[in-house]
Amino acid sequence: MSQVRSVSLSERDSVLATIVLAFSTDPMARWAWPDAPTYYSTMAEFTMAFGGAAFDHGSADVSGEFAAAALWLPPGIEPDRERMGEITAASSSPRVLEEITLLMEQVAALEPTEPHWYLPLIGTDPAHQGNGHGSALLAHATERFDREGALAVLESSNPRNIPLYKRHGFRILGEAQYGSSPSLVPMVREPRR
Repeated sequence: MSQVRSVSLSERDSVLATIVLAFSTDPMARWAWPDAPTYYSTMAEFTMAFGGAAFDHGSADVSGEFAAAALWLPPGIEPDRERMGEITAASSSPRVLEEITLLMEQVAALEPTEPHWYLPLIGTDPAHQGNGHGSALLAHATERFDREGALAVLESSNPRNIPLYKRHGFRILGEAQYGSSPSLVPMVREPRR
C-alpha cells in the first residue's frame, strides 16, 4: 500500500496540480467548466475555496509523491461557499450556476446534520490511477474516524468511484440531480468501533 502523509501549506501547489489533473474528466467539474481553458484556469482556485481549509487543520493528505490527494474538513469546518459561488458565477454559464444552486440544496437535504468529517475532494493523477492510491488515502482517513468515533460524509460525482467508497464503509444516502447536471451521490460512513 502507498505511503500516506499529511502535507503543509508549503506543498499546496503540488496538491492542487494533482487535484486539477484528477478532476479533468470528472462529470461534475466538466459540466460546470466544459471547455479546457476555463477548467484549467478555474479548478485550482475552486479547490482552495472548496477544501483548502484542510491545509490549516492537518487533514490535507497525499499518497506517494503527490500521485493522489485528499482534502478532508474536520467537524465544524466548512468550505468557503461564498468564494465558491463567486468563482462559479465568474466562470460558468448562468444556467449552470442556477442548476448548481438547486442541486446543492438537494444534497444538503440528504446529508446528516450532526458533526462530521467532510471530503470535498479526493483524486488521483490519471498517470497513477489503478495503483491503490485512492484506497490508501481512504484507509488512512477512515482509521482516524474510527479512532475518534466520527461520522464522515462525501459526495461522489463519478459513478465509477462509488464501489471504492463502499469498500471503505460508506453507504449511499440518495441521489441528487437537477436540470442538465450530472448525478451527485451523497454518502456517509458511521465509525466502526
